[in-house]
Amino acid sequence: MTSVMAARREQSVPRYTSYPTAPHFTPAVTADLYGKWIQELDPSRPLSLYLHVPFCQEMCWYCGCHTKVVARHDPVARYAAALRAEIALLADLLPGRFSISHIHWGGGTPTMLSAEDFSVIMNDLRLRFDITETAELAVEIDPRSIDAEKIVALAVAGINRASLGVQDFSPDVQQAINRLQSFELTKQVTDDLRAAGIDKINFDLMYGLPRQTERDILHTIDLAHSLGPDRMALFGYAHVPWMKSHMKMIREEELPDSDARYRQAQQATERLLDLGYRQIGLDHFARDDDAMVVALDAGRLKRNFQGYTVDDAAALIGIGASAIGRLPQGYIQNAVSVRSYAELVLAGRLPIARGIAMTEDDRLRAQVIERLMCDFEVDLQAIARSFERAIDYFAPEIAALAPFTEEGLLHFDGNRLKVLPEGRLLVRTICAVFDSYLAGGTAQHSKAV
Repeated sequence: MTSVMAARREQSVPRYTSYPTAPHFTPAVTADLYGKWIQELDPSRPLSLYLHVPFCQEMCWYCGCHTKVVARHDPVARYAAALRAEIALLADLLPGRFSISHIHWGGGTPTMLSAEDFSVIMNDLRLRFDITETAELAVEIDPRSIDAEKIVALAVAGINRASLGVQDFSPDVQQAINRLQSFELTKQVTDDLRAAGIDKINFDLMYGLPRQTERDILHTIDLAHSLGPDRMALFGYAHVPWMKSHMKMIREEELPDSDARYRQAQQATERLLDLGYRQIGLDHFARDDDAMVVALDAGRLKRNFQGYTVDDAAALIGIGASAIGRLPQGYIQNAVSVRSYAELVLAGRLPIARGIAMTEDDRLRAQVIERLMCDFEVDLQAIARSFERAIDYFAPEIAALAPFTEEGLLHFDGNRLKVLPEGRLLVRTICAVFDSYLAGGTAQHSKAV
């Protein structure tokens, strides 16, 4: 490996689940402006909903989510009331009754909600919106904090996809990240979900964890595969203790170095491909008959704050503390503090903390970055023309990408840019060349690989 390649893998770059990225959101996007954006939505086009539950039973030291540990149910019950209040606010503000094509529950741990609270909130959504017959209703699950009653409540509420956190099955790695979860427990929860009729199963795995070896991640993949998930995600651990103080509990000397991380990612990808999964963008893998594969082959794969998705709704409405939404006009984020969020919505106010209104240049660059992240290739001329610009608009970026081409990571034929297999793990670094905000920003991001 050359020193240039080593430097590229160490580069700090965004994950590009949006563009512009969240560090560039500002308080200039207010609740009043968001309210105006909401009222401009077209009722004939479906919406997508994301609901954030910022609670866990214990803190996993690798976690980069907005969440907090609670030992009692009272704070969770109060939060459920706040979620219901925000849903009512939004439904009253929308210019009509909208249909819903996707609902995604994330966190934290959404199943920290009681079975009753979850059922009541889902009933609120059905009363205020029309959930389409083909809608994907997904929930993230920590297998350690779910029981039979909650699984039944999920099924009755119409949940049809579950994403289970796994990370790594090695007891040594689990101890190093403060997440003890046996294969047997994961299998039991997977079996129980399927028995309840929730048969679309995702597993989330990680590489780059403390004490983790190539053997650990390959063994974890084999065990996970034995449970027959439809999809698996393979995320690189982002060690950002300056953002998440609990990550300071991880001993940095136990983290794999850049070379080891790269080998883990490479070998894990090869194992997943050998097992028959198709690669979806940078870090997702799915069976051939999965909707993500169909969308990928049709050039319709999307990327948002939940990662890769087939969701093509006109707007993604974020509900809950810290939740991020995407509208045609731009992005918004709710107040991160649970207390501030709840106080605002219970007072009848939209809980917006910040956001960004997209410019024409933002929209153009967002398309380029999304296509690179999803397809590993992009027709620069076609996108430029759709914005009534010549391909020369990208002249600085094309020049900046010349070294990638010389290193055999990219191919460019004058119109179409294609990331070659050797460059796929560096696609975020390639996308960063098109990011007009990155050079002037102060935000620190995770390593490219």
